[in-house]
Formats: sequence, structure tokens, C-alpha cells
Amino acid sequence: MANTKSAIKNIRKNQARYLQNRMVTSRLKTLEKKFLSAIESKDSALAKAASSSFISALEKAKKSSLVHSNKVSRKKSRCSLLLSSIAS
Repeated sequence: MANTKSAIKNIRKNQARYLQNRMVTSRLKTLEKKFLSAIESKDSALAKAASSSFISALEKAKKSSLVHSNKVSRKKSRCSLLLSSIAS
């Protein structure tokens, strides 16, 4: 158990940050699943909207260092590749 007031406060802060980070990562997974299901249904309008929201969320997560920038680049690239495959 923590002995000092600052250590107790750090435990509280870490718990709050942990919950916030879990929320963001869970939302990212949900948005990716929505995008992939839109791709499978071959609905280009829905896929484009889902892609936009997914990429936006990825960029925000990258800004707070929740997701590595290379992973964000890879996901964005694959999103655009899938979108272009549906359009043709």
C-alpha cells in the first residue's frame, strides 16, 4: 500500500488514465469492426463514412501516444486500399 499522499494520488490518477485508455482502445476496435462490416456489405457510402470516423479516432489516439504512429499509418493505408477495392 502507498505510504505518502502523493503516492496515493498517483494511484488514483493511474486508475483514471487506465480507464480512459481502455475506453479509447475499445472504441477503436468497434470502429474498425464497423468499417470492415461496411466493406463486406459492399456499401461504399457507409464504408467511406466508417473509414473517416475510424481514421479520425486513430489520429486522436496517436496524438496521445496510445497507438504507435506506424500502426496508425498501416491502418490508414489498408483502409484506403479496401475503399479503393470497393469503388472499382
